[in-house]
Amino acid sequence: MEKLEGLNDIVCKSLKVMGKIEKFEDITAWQKAIELSDLVYGVTNKEKFSKDFGLKDQIRRASVSIVSNIAEGFERESNNQFIYFLIIAKGSAGELRAQLYIAKNQGYITLAEFEDLNTKVTEVSKIISGFVSYLKTKKKNTQLS
Repeated sequence: MEKLEGLNDIVCKSLKVMGKIEKFEDITAWQKAIELSDLVYGVTNKEKFSKDFGLKDQIRRASVSIVSNIAEGFERESNNQFIYFLIIAKGSAGELRAQLYIAKNQGYITLAEFEDLNTKVTEVSKIISGFVSYLKTKKKNTQLS
């Protein structure tokens, strides 16, 4: 498989290994997003964080939104719809990153937890961007054929 310009290495490796993605659980971004969501639920269960119902619920919803939009977009069986939902998932990743800053500033998570979660959500966002680029390039190449 030829490496496309701007395509994230992780996405490229995943596509090379898997060939065709048959279910949303095969998607690297979804796999990493579900792990991230589990971590978010873990830190929001801590006593101090769990008492801030608004932020706790919002940060959980953002993490769930990433996972859910990747899955929903894939199940739509249309590249245009998939790209649309991937972009929504990427937006939710940005929302989650912003909320991590608030949680850190309020003392709900440690600096180490913030850095770990921020690194993971940034990685998910980059993978999604690479996947969107791949799908858009694939769409263009298909239209030219």
